[in-house]
Amino acid sequence: LRSPRGPRALPIERGTAVAGPNYESVLEQIAMRGGRLIMLWPGVVAAAVQLGRGSYVALVTPMDAANAVDYGALRNLLEWHVASGTDGVVALGTTGEASTLDAAERDRVLETCVDACRGRVPVVAGTGAIDTRAVVAMGRRAKALGADGTLVVTPYYVKPPQRALEAHFLAVAEAVDLPMVLYNVPGRTGVDLLPETVARLAAHPNVRGIKEATGDNGRVAALRDACGGDLLLYSGEDAMGREFVELGGDGVISVTANVAPAAMARMLRAPAGAAARAIDDSLRPLHEKLFCQANPIPVKYALHRARGLATGIRPPLAPLEAEFHADIDAALAAADAVAVK
Repeated sequence: LRSPRGPRALPIERGTAVAGPNYESVLEQIAMRGGRLIMLWPGVVAAAVQLGRGSYVALVTPMDAANAVDYGALRNLLEWHVASGTDGVVALGTTGEASTLDAAERDRVLETCVDACRGRVPVVAGTGAIDTRAVVAMGRRAKALGADGTLVVTPYYVKPPQRALEAHFLAVAEAVDLPMVLYNVPGRTGVDLLPETVARLAAHPNVRGIKEATGDNGRVAALRDACGGDLLLYSGEDAMGREFVELGGDGVISVTANVAPAAMARMLRAPAGAAARAIDDSLRPLHEKLFCQANPIPVKYALHRARGLATGIRPPLAPLEAEFHADIDAALAAADAVAVK
């Protein structure tokens, strides 16, 4: 980009750089590409990384043996994901144990993700909560720290009716100027965000996608019929993800991608082909065994075996019992995902 104060070319590592003779032409180019702006310093802007298709890892938060966040291990994981072809990173979700992190830890995890990814892949921050005000506050903080989008789960346990869910998400979309991915996981929250409600929410420009974890791939057609082709549809079910994309979805927000990122990325780029089906078959034991206990208990053990990470996990969760180790080890071997013997 060029500063309005002169023709000095400014290298920008994060996002997509465009050049123009004046500020207005730069804004026009970015708008034509569907872009969003990040103010780097007065007079200098960059286009944020756009959310798109493919394999988005539901990222774990590495912890050491004392259950302290291991930011060095986190940075190494992120570099591995970028090199392996992961299309996006979703941090601070259930898999990332966000509910056990304090505010300072949440900030540092997100800052590490943004800094390590450096605009090469989008970084989406989990900002869901029961209280709408808390969701707004976390979303604004995510924007300030450089996130490219937010993932907002339906308020859990309190079971809002559809009209209340609509009001909740619209309030967040109005207050937080970031692309938002809705998250529908009735098995954990006790409430189902219905396609007709999603269609009304999708009319807001900040509502860019939905993560569907209902276990029903029929939702792809229902959501496409209700919302059209612009809303990004992500599966939250690894075992059904390839078929979800083959049926017209856009990607998977994946736990399996934590330990098999390259395979997940390759599979989702051509999900209907024989090669993709073969990859899916090799990953199926992982898809299943990574949920032999509550997520992220199994995937943290899997990362210990596959990448040598410590097995730290915070209460009320606990490390995976030894009786499940052999199943995870076998699933990793089937996927050719064991790097540490």
